[in-house]
Amino acid sequence: QIENPLRSATTNSTTMASTRMHRKTTINIAAITLLVFIVSFQNITVQCFQISRTNTPLSSSSPWKVNPSTFTRSRSSTYFNTVTKATEDDNADTSNVATKKMKEQEYRNAPTAILSNFMSQQQSGDGEDNETTETNPIDAIDFTVPKYNNDGIDLETLARILDYELYNKQWFVTGNVNPIYFAEEFEFQDPDVKLKGIEEYARGVYKLFDQKTSKAEIMSTEVNPSISPNTITVTWRLSGKVNIGPGLTIKPYICYSDFTVDEQTGLITFQEDRFDIPQWDILLSALFPFLIGKVTSAPAPEVEARDVSMPNVRALQQKSKAGKGESPLDKILQLFGGK
Repeated sequence: QIENPLRSATTNSTTMASTRMHRKTTINIAAITLLVFIVSFQNITVQCFQISRTNTPLSSSSPWKVNPSTFTRSRSSTYFNTVTKATEDDNADTSNVATKKMKEQEYRNAPTAILSNFMSQQQSGDGEDNETTETNPIDAIDFTVPKYNNDGIDLETLARILDYELYNKQWFVTGNVNPIYFAEEFEFQDPDVKLKGIEEYARGVYKLFDQKTSKAEIMSTEVNPSISPNTITVTWRLSGKVNIGPGLTIKPYICYSDFTVDEQTGLITFQEDRFDIPQWDILLSALFPFLIGKVTSAPAPEVEARDVSMPNVRALQQKSKAGKGESPLDKILQLFGGK
């Protein structure tokens, strides 16, 4: 019996089409199931935390108390407190500041709080933790250094300075911050987490991101009056890996970091990060890379290199000082080399 070639080809084509349809359906069902799980678990956790906070009185000295006036742009958000603060022991060795310091880390959604439990230690080539075999570069940063003098430095100039610093140091992923620009009361938040203190921020991002692959490619740093008169917005592209479990690859996407600058001191008091894609897109793309471009959005395009230079801060400050004029006492002191 001779098989009809046309019929055989048609059957094969139908089978392949059916297989593709079945595979696509399976992917869609898996994605929808994961989304339902995330949303359901988040809603349940939100209710649990709301009940817990309602039934548990908070004293004025409690480290878990959240001031509702602190973050004016996100008052309706529910914050997740993960119990990772170190226990203070009054009888412990006072030289060990790290273990005596009370730490607070708050997560703003359930999936992030869960994934934080799987934060992996950075591994060296021999399988040991980098924290014990390599020097942490954040330890070399002097967080007690005096703050910069903002005389003659307007907001546009500060934006140019930060553009240069960030373009070269990429501290959004390296943690290699310059503390001179940040106020002591600095606070940070993004859709996943919030924390206090520039040192906590620096150590947090250094631990979170894989230092060999992660990049924070700065696209622009500009004053953003659409948010407030004293806001500088940094637009940048995030890529690389995060140290969760065996390591999750980040699909490149665009971030917006809004710096709130104190009008008097010129120091950054608050940073809020925003993303150009929703959180479920980021999470699904990291857990199921085969969904990228199908269920989730495509990766952000490459960033072109820029020629970024540091403004002449000293010249600007001298110009500002000359514009203010000098007192007779200043001129006398100059004659005797006192100024």
